[in-house]
Amino acid sequence: MPLPVVAVIGRPNVGKSTLVNRLAGGKDAIVFDQPGVTRDRTYQPAFWQDREFLVVDTGGLVFDDDTEFLPYIREQALAALAESSVAVLVVDGQDGPNQSDQEIASWLRQQTVPVVLAVNKCESLEQGIIQAAQFWELGLGEPYPVSGIHGSGTGELLDALVEFLPTTVPETETNEIKVAIVGRPNVGKSSLLNAFVGETRAIVSPISGTTRDAIDMQVQRGDQLYRLIDTAGIRKKKSVDYGPEFFSINRSFKAIRRSDVVLLVIDAIDGVTEQDQKLAGRIEEEGRACVVVVNKWDAVEKDSYTIYDFDRQIEARLHFTGWAKRIYASALTGQRVPKILELVDEAVEQHRRRVTTSVVNEVLKDAAGWHTPPTTRQGRQGRIYYGTQVTTQPPSFTLFVNDPKLFKDNYRKYIERQFRDNLGFEGTPIRIFWRGKAMRELDRESANRATKV
Repeated sequence: MPLPVVAVIGRPNVGKSTLVNRLAGGKDAIVFDQPGVTRDRTYQPAFWQDREFLVVDTGGLVFDDDTEFLPYIREQALAALAESSVAVLVVDGQDGPNQSDQEIASWLRQQTVPVVLAVNKCESLEQGIIQAAQFWELGLGEPYPVSGIHGSGTGELLDALVEFLPTTVPETETNEIKVAIVGRPNVGKSSLLNAFVGETRAIVSPISGTTRDAIDMQVQRGDQLYRLIDTAGIRKKKSVDYGPEFFSINRSFKAIRRSDVVLLVIDAIDGVTEQDQKLAGRIEEEGRACVVVVNKWDAVEKDSYTIYDFDRQIEARLHFTGWAKRIYASALTGQRVPKILELVDEAVEQHRRRVTTSVVNEVLKDAAGWHTPPTTRQGRQGRIYYGTQVTTQPPSFTLFVNDPKLFKDNYRKYIERQFRDNLGFEGTPIRIFWRGKAMRELDRESANRATKV
């Protein structure tokens, strides 16, 4: 059973995102002193008393202006309202009621969703009651003075909200797969999310930087549940000023870190850029499984060699993530979009896979037989005693050797290729740690000292 939803509505810059973060006990919504920072609707889990629910943050509502993103923001706010059990109208207690508040209140009175009125920025308890009293004129019932920054008054507000929420029924635990959708601005990340969901869940615009918050959305496919995370387009660091975009990109990097699989979206028209290379490097560093999605494939003029030429370009420019699976798709037409989640399943399986020690050592034995470890000019030869897998996500192995310095990069890469050729692990990075005899003896001495103590 899905959790009930609480929609937070209001004009720009009344502190909706700050209040959402306070109610949810997190900092997922971007807060910046500038109107129009929030555009899409973003969800955060929250609970109060015996109720669990989702708080959905929306963009600032403006009814008399159709410039830029404002019509899309109204559409997203209306969609949030349609799925909500209760709405919170946030107003600015320091500014007092104005024409925009009156218009939004009038619009909300025409809806079927119950409304609770939150008068934000009431930092003083005594003055807050006076500030809130001005908003009785909106005709939405009792105004609750709150401070999103300090948290005062939010308990009373939550008490009023839960009256409209059903008691939570405990759900059985699900093995959810977290999928982050990352890429440069305007490569089609939000279009891809909408194609997965089957609705306009994220605003799509040709204007770069439309998506700012990291947007989470759950999708069910058979028995498997996925959490799709649409992220802001990541530009070069030197092009980013401190402000909403700076925070958006930080959210994108956090989304990579908390995901199981990353969909690296590449624009088929632009090809693989330097920024795509940096993003691929970031994914590899974080140890995340990856699927390379070449989007807008429908817009490319093709002949019988096109896909092979693009494959070669990816292999050359993204060679350090050559283990990642790739797919040519179109979010606009839906071409191969369902296949993407199949590749996600395969990548996750390899990312979580564990191999027995006996199999690891069989691969090492064969590898050393085909290509013996290097020997120095002084006659010292590298020796691999044995290896074992120490962890998963990503799969990581420790090889015990006589001296790690005897194994140069070319031999280490050879061993990694042997692991991949013989064990698979397609779709995930792997880590190999080389541990020397001296390090083992140091560990043993430390353990002995600890035992004596």
